[in-house]
Parts: sequence; C-alpha cells; structure tokens
Amino acid sequence: MIVIDNVTKTYNLSGNPLTVLKGVSFKIDNGEFVAIIGPSGSGKSTLMHILGALDRPTSGRYFLDNQDISTLNDEELAAIRSQKIGFVFQSFNLLSRASVLRNVTLPFIYDYKTPRAERLAKAGAALNAVGLDEDRWNHLSNQLSGGQMQRVAIARALVNNPGILLADEPTGNLDSKTGEIVLQTFGKLNEDHGHTIILITHDPNVARFAKRTIEIKDGQIVLDKLK
Repeated sequence: MIVIDNVTKTYNLSGNPLTVLKGVSFKIDNGEFVAIIGPSGSGKSTLMHILGALDRPTSGRYFLDNQDISTLNDEELAAIRSQKIGFVFQSFNLLSRASVLRNVTLPFIYDYKTPRAERLAKAGAALNAVGLDEDRWNHLSNQLSGGQMQRVAIARALVNNPGILLADEPTGNLDSKTGEIVLQTFGKLNEDHGHTIILITHDPNVARFAKRTIEIKDGQIVLDKLK
C-alpha cells in the first residue's frame, strides 16, 4: 500500500536550509498496524504530513496504492486525502454545538450526490465500528467524555471507508485509562475491519499497542521491528 523511497525534506529558514528527513525508506502493507515513534524534533511530524498527502518530499518518492503521489498538485493531493486517508488528531476537532451524527457526517458536507439516509447509515456504521453506544449519537459533542469524543473523531475519519487511518498523538489529551480504551479501539478496527493504522507518537507506552514500530531520530529510521 505505502512505499516511502529515499525521502528527504528540507525547509528554507531565512535562507538557511534545514533538512528534517534524511533519506527515509520503508514500506507499509495493507492491513498493518504501525507506530511511528520519535522525540520532538525527530522528523516524525514532517513524515506524517508527507504520508497524509499534506506536504511533498523535497526528494525521493512516495507511492500509495502503486501511484506516485510525491509529484501531484494540490487538487490531486486533496482528492487522495478525501478518498484514501482518514485523519485522527490529538485535539478531536469536533464541532462542540453539533450532534455526534452531525460531526461524523461532516466529510459529506460538499457531497451533493449521496442521499441523507445513506450518509446517516454510513455514520451509524462508523459509530458502531468504534463502539459508541447509540444512545449517545444525538448528544452534542461537548456533552461527551474525552474518550467518547475521540471515538467520534475516529468514526468521522472512518465514514468514507478510507484504506488508511493516520492518527497523530490520538491519546495526548486523554488520561491513561481512557487512552488505553481508544488504542484498543484502533486495535479492533485493525483486527476486525482490516484498516491500515499508522499511529504517530512520542510515547513508547502508546506504541506498544501497534504490531510494528518504526523509530525515527534526527530525520533517519533507527529501528523497524515487528512486535
């Protein structure tokens, strides 16, 4: 599914080049659950932006489903993001005064072809997949616990059935017990539904929930191991 081939990323800071990724290469197959771990400044966030089609490498190539997306234009990258990648962030990014169902159907906001009943059915399927009880679906998101909000955010990422879920520090705003429940949700999505999960974290306790760990330090891969 994913091939990162000798990828570099250099930023120009006031005329001074700063190379953040230094010839990174790896593959992620369909259905894997991978944690990309590294300390602040290691290059993992830059790598996440490239994997998520939010940025392009300076050199090297990125193949997603056998398509070289490292040279696509902004419109083509946006299409890749909407069709193939679901994003889950630390801060949930929910509309606080909107219902759970409204939040989960947000990816359809510019979709004028899918009937409302079908949108709601897809939202319900996504919420069932993350294990959120149906009696919460009409609650406002600000009436939920942190763990419930993150499960709503995961459901929103799932609603278009992307092949990849890309999660950036998804437990960063949660206590350890709630964070564990969320990580178990990712594990279930991987095991039961076959979603490819890429988890970006600085925390080894979070990374242990994945089946494979890629460690990045100073812009280079220093470890790639299966659990």
